[in-house]
Parts: sequence; C-alpha cells; structure tokens
Amino acid sequence: MILVTGATGTIGTEVVRILAERGERVRAMTRSPQNANLPADAVQVVRGDFGDRDSLDEAVAGADAVFLLNAPGPWIEQHDLAMLDAVRSHGVGKVVKLSAIGTGEDTGLRVGGWHLPGERALHDSGAAWTVLRPSSFATNTLHWAATIRAGEPVANLTGDGAQGVIDPRDVAEVAVAALTTPDHAGRTYTLTGPELLSLPDQVSVLRKVLGRPIGIVDVPLDVAKQQMIDAGRDPEFAEAALHGRRFIAEGGNARLTGDVPAVLGRAARTYATWADDHRDAFGA
Repeated sequence: MILVTGATGTIGTEVVRILAERGERVRAMTRSPQNANLPADAVQVVRGDFGDRDSLDEAVAGADAVFLLNAPGPWIEQHDLAMLDAVRSHGVGKVVKLSAIGTGEDTGLRVGGWHLPGERALHDSGAAWTVLRPSSFATNTLHWAATIRAGEPVANLTGDGAQGVIDPRDVAEVAVAALTTPDHAGRTYTLTGPELLSLPDQVSVLRKVLGRPIGIVDVPLDVAKQQMIDAGRDPEFAEAALHGRRFIAEGGNARLTGDVPAVLGRAARTYATWADDHRDAFGA
C-alpha cells in the first residue's frame, strides 16, 4: 500500500493516477475526501490533516510507503515532522519527500528553510528515503491563462532570469520510480527540465503554440508583494515568494541537471511539449 499525501494537487494527482494505472494499491490522503476527483474503484481515498495526529495514524496504518508532499508555506516543517512521527510509529518502510530546489544550500530562500528540517528528520526516520528537489513547474504558467485569454500582457517579476522549468509529469514519474523500486534509496535528486528558460522565453513558446501575440509587462516586486497580500496571501508567504523572484531574476536558479533522464531513461519533457498539451487552457 502506497500512501500519497497532497493527493489532489498538481503532483499528487499525477502520482496517484500513475500508480493506479500500474496496478499498485494506492491510498490518497486529502482533507476533503468528498471533494476528491479520484477514481474510487482504483484508489482508497482517506481523510488526513497534518494538524490532526489521529487522522495521520489512520492514513498511515498498513502503508508500506509514503509520498510526502506539502503545500508551500512556513507550516511545512511542522507537517513533515508530524507525518514522519506517524511513519516511525507504524513502521513504514519507505518515504519519498517532495522538497524544493536549493534546499540545504546557502541561498537565503525561505522555501529551502521550510523543507530542510523535514529532510533531516527523514534521514533519521529509519525508513528508506528519497528526496526530490524540483525546479520551477511548467504548470506555474497556468496562472497566466486568464490574462492571455483576455488579451492582456503577462506580468514579469523575474526579468531575464532563467530556470530549468520542469513538467510536473516528470516529477511524478520520478516519484513513482522511487516509491516502487529499491534503486533510489538514500538519493537526493534535483529535478529540472532540459533547457534554461526565462519568463520571456516561455511567453515566446506560448506565442508559437497558440499562434497569437502575447505581451509582457514588468512589475516592481514591492507592487507584486502588496498585490499578493491584498489577494489574501499570508505576508510571510508573500515575502518569501518575492525573495524567490528576486533570486531568479539575479540568475540564482539557472541550473540544469541530468537526474530526470538518469531515473527515467529518457529526456525530460520540454516546456514546448507541456504547452502544446495544455494549449486549451490558454484559449487556443
């Protein structure tokens, strides 16, 4: 039995789908099982809340492996430690944790700080472990979809800073490999796409895929931060997000690795491939 936390999010949904299609026994943890759009005939959906230890015990009981995924935020450390305590209590043999690129490095990024205590606790958990540190997701650009459909320019907060943008489907496939085979125990993978892309580069790809003009407008970071707070984001999260944008703009995340092809035996998907597969979301 493989327990997938964050099972209704971008990565979790794909991990559940792949595992179910391969005939694995899958248990999907979510705070609202009644709203989970998952195949009930192939997946056991259970309620679980990182702040409710009893629910974690029920979710973990009988599981052989756990895919540990948290929504970004300062709560990650607390959530990771709570789940790993349940993992130890129930003798779970394997844990694959979704972390973030740059964790453990002296980058000053809060996201890495949020994940580092969980990574360290995982190493000491007694379970076989794998850590996945993905770069920026291609799906992040879905936030531009309404803007592009409306014919408005995309907001640029990262200048010409480039990143190894990765298709979340590749992250999910690496996670499944780590969950279902013994080959990746004790490994930390930094997962990137096959090319470095800036925001203008991604917009250029979308122009070609959609066959329409798309503008770009530069937005000052202090303005963007206030917009996030006004939209209801936690101020600490907004500050961390904007620090990350500054880091990208300065070239701090301009890195590529060969970890995806090393694990999957094929090249990582390009952003162009992802964009073509999701063209309808942008109003194609």
